[in-house]
Amino acid sequence: MTRETETLTPELHEYLVAHSAQVDSVLTDLAAETARLFPDQIHMQIGPEQGTFMTLVARMVGARSAVEIGTFTGYSSICLARGMATDGTLLACDVSEEWTSLARRYWKRAGVADRVTLALAPALQTLRALPAERRFDLAFIDADKEGYVSYWDELVPRMAPGGVLLADNTLSHGRVVDDSDTSPPVQGIRDFNDHVVADERVEVVLLPIGDGLTLARKRS
Repeated sequence: MTRETETLTPELHEYLVAHSAQVDSVLTDLAAETARLFPDQIHMQIGPEQGTFMTLVARMVGARSAVEIGTFTGYSSICLARGMATDGTLLACDVSEEWTSLARRYWKRAGVADRVTLALAPALQTLRALPAERRFDLAFIDADKEGYVSYWDELVPRMAPGGVLLADNTLSHGRVVDDSDTSPPVQGIRDFNDHVVADERVEVVLLPIGDGLTLARKRS
């Protein structure tokens, strides 16, 4: 028994991935093509164990309506959509036609294109234009870090009771505890983490998955 999370060496991470559900050729090929086409942005793609975890969360929640803030090339949206009901709908928000053109191709190959609606516009604009009664069972935030608090404040009121919110990169590669790093993305994550843990509308845990994954459940 231990009171602390185990530090992952490269070898232990490899073991962890090997002993989780294996990704299929769709996600493997998407990760490889993303790395080839967008080498400078490959850090924006989630890892396989996080994708598997998100699929399981979507399935356990029984998500029928979900929203993703930051789609990139579609890896996370495929993982979310695969865990949703077959008649579920995922609203994918991004601003890049170039990145999401690859996502659209792989949504079709993964057989989830009919579940995903792409909104090519600033995410806050998309959220604020939704009908007031629109509710989500699941939300995933993985976009500009300075905008996380604003996305959160738009999303929480739109979550169904018991709905789950996920936010990526909430450890910022360990920089959140480096007081000398005052860069806007890192400070944006610090502000977000403080904002979320103080939000009495949710129950929350920050998990050491990938670069830190915050999981929150809206109280009933």
